[in-house]
Amino acid sequence: MLTLWGKQQRFCDGMTRRNFLKIGAFGATLSLADVLRARAAASEPNRPTSSNKAAIMVFLPGGPPHIDMYDLKPEAPAEYRGEFRPIATNVPGVQICELFPMQARMWDRLAVIRSIVSVDEHSDVLVNTGYSEAQNRNAHHPSFGSVVSRLRGNGDMPPFVSLRGMGLGLEPGYLGVAHRAFTPNGPAFDNLRLANGVTPQQVDERRNLLNEFDTLRRDIDASGTMAGLDAFQQRAFDMVASGKVRQALDLSREDVRVRDRYRGVEQFLQARRLVEAGAGCVTLSIGGWDTHDRNFVQMRQQLPQVDRGISNLIQDLTDRGMDQDVVTIMWGEFGRTPRINGNAGRDHWAPVMSALVAGGGLRMGQAIGSTSARAEQPRDRRCTASQVLATLYRTLGIDPAMTFTDGTGRPRHILDDREPLAELM
Repeated sequence: MLTLWGKQQRFCDGMTRRNFLKIGAFGATLSLADVLRARAAASEPNRPTSSNKAAIMVFLPGGPPHIDMYDLKPEAPAEYRGEFRPIATNVPGVQICELFPMQARMWDRLAVIRSIVSVDEHSDVLVNTGYSEAQNRNAHHPSFGSVVSRLRGNGDMPPFVSLRGMGLGLEPGYLGVAHRAFTPNGPAFDNLRLANGVTPQQVDERRNLLNEFDTLRRDIDASGTMAGLDAFQQRAFDMVASGKVRQALDLSREDVRVRDRYRGVEQFLQARRLVEAGAGCVTLSIGGWDTHDRNFVQMRQQLPQVDRGISNLIQDLTDRGMDQDVVTIMWGEFGRTPRINGNAGRDHWAPVMSALVAGGGLRMGQAIGSTSARAEQPRDRRCTASQVLATLYRTLGIDPAMTFTDGTGRPRHILDDREPLAELM
């Protein structure tokens, strides 16, 4: 198994969050057949399954500045309000950043939660599991995508796909390695097609050769174990050879006018194509948001990209009749200090952050919760990342109060703080 290390992203704590890819693997040194086998071995009879709805989770690594995006405070002193001005959306009473004109025109299909409390950790664990990295270090709660993977039936598409490599927050925890995200980025993408010069006929010949070896081994192993192994190898072979994943990631199949709309933010288009092809949860990331200095310079570059990516994604999902079946969320690990520091930057701010939500049959066209006059604390509707995840679970037909057994056989709840946000339901 070949591991390919991607671009490193260094945050202010000196740690690197390095994206890595395992060719042909679900984020672990396992073959696809190994993953399918482990998934089947972990299955429980009469386990309720989720609906066919899907989730797209957009992560903004580093901590995006809530006060410069969805919670502007134009009446606050200059050292708080910053350089950007709010603009009206098409929903009366809701304003967002002037660098988000596309979202402003379609706010009736979007919603923001402005009063989420967080923790001061450069980690994606909280927003993917509902628990902080410190809490999860020994508890091993699974990521949202891993739960979706656990409940989804077997098919031609991996149920959980990460377009941003792997992170601690994407780990399957006590659900086991079978439910790690599939990471098809970079060179692994090439692994999803037939090798150069290999024809479909040669592929069939190779499969027949494998079958002959397996027949020989079955004669040796009279227990029937090898017969089961053959089935998993067959499924793994068919999943890759069918090309469904590769076709979903092949943007050349899109109209050139569509590709032009996503230029520079192609992952949003890939995410739409993946859920369209049957993936249950797709996660991606965009930008770097650890803006301890030159915050406004960086935001002038990144916010328009985010605006274009998320707006085109939501528009496409609507145009294709998928908006009620796909829920999208965009958030980071925490907010940033309302008071601007001496380097024209904003530092970490865990007391409050914002999240954008769209689709999934949720109630759109609103702003949930509010913060104090300087965006320092929740003023009303204080809520947690766990409650937001509980809402997303409900949207996908998953009861956040359900339990799974961990490695010791003990039943474990997906979430402890699992009251969904009634305003969205």
